[in-house]
Amino acid sequence: MRILSGIQPTGVLHIGNYFGMMRQAISLQQEGETFYFIADYHALTSVRDPKTLRENSNRIALDFLACGLDPDRAALFRQSDVPQVAELTWILSTVAPMGLLERAHSYKDKLARGMSATVGLFSYPVLMAADILIYDSDIVPVGKDQKQHIEITRDLAVKINETFGGPNRQILKLPEPRIQAATEVVPGIDGQKMSKSYGNTIDIFGDEKEMRKRVMSIVTDSTPVEAPKDPAESTIVQLYSLFASETDVANMRDRFKQGGTGYGDFKKQLFEKLWEYFAPMRKRREEMLHEKSYIEDVLHRGADRANAVADQVMKRVREAVGL
Repeated sequence: MRILSGIQPTGVLHIGNYFGMMRQAISLQQEGETFYFIADYHALTSVRDPKTLRENSNRIALDFLACGLDPDRAALFRQSDVPQVAELTWILSTVAPMGLLERAHSYKDKLARGMSATVGLFSYPVLMAADILIYDSDIVPVGKDQKQHIEITRDLAVKINETFGGPNRQILKLPEPRIQAATEVVPGIDGQKMSKSYGNTIDIFGDEKEMRKRVMSIVTDSTPVEAPKDPAESTIVQLYSLFASETDVANMRDRFKQGGTGYGDFKKQLFEKLWEYFAPMRKRREEMLHEKSYIEDVLHRGADRANAVADQVMKRVREAVGL
């Protein structure tokens, strides 16, 4: 079973990235052959500074490895180090219905948030489909909000298969999404989905002072200290449940309902759990920072493995379409 996922180098990784994608990706190393790419082609729709893009890509590789990615089990590589993906994107775009792309939720959402309506932004799902299909991926772990992209990927694979393959020949494999229901959406400090776009994130490897400041700025209501509070809708409780044991979470819920404890105390409790949770990963990260060529070596090895598979798939596609 081949498992594929990607993450954009558009900024510093936050706990929404970790629980929404990274932790699941790391655990999936035990289940099959894993390919994880840093989506620098995708990032070009929003990152315009080349130095920033390169630095972000390297930082994501470092953070992913610090969080437990094993380069001997998983191929970690930059998307742009497999240029065949751009060729497959064009081939897929020749069969992609305009209506299919016009219905993409992410495009509408990004326009609503003020991004320019570029061709790249519009055809983003086609590039994402190529990312998945070029490695004959079986499983793609995604958040609930990305499920539509997998559906589009499957639609485009079917289009290629029907147009060029005939009834008894499958050119492109149809992937399946895997959605981690328990952490589909990680809330940000304002209660919305945690996202760099909303500026509501808590960084995984932020310094202690900044991380504490972000946690203490979580938006709450005006319920007095002595009054009972509702844990069901609390961002504090939702985030705490990601790091704490069931017993600790139940204890916090009970204290919410009892009253007598202010939101500030609950936030301090959340910070302590969060800081403790990432402590071993911070230690690994510091160690890797001192190994100058380590990250680049990992990315080169990952790209070699990815290119070997992509070459096979593209040979099959080129023959099928007549190139």
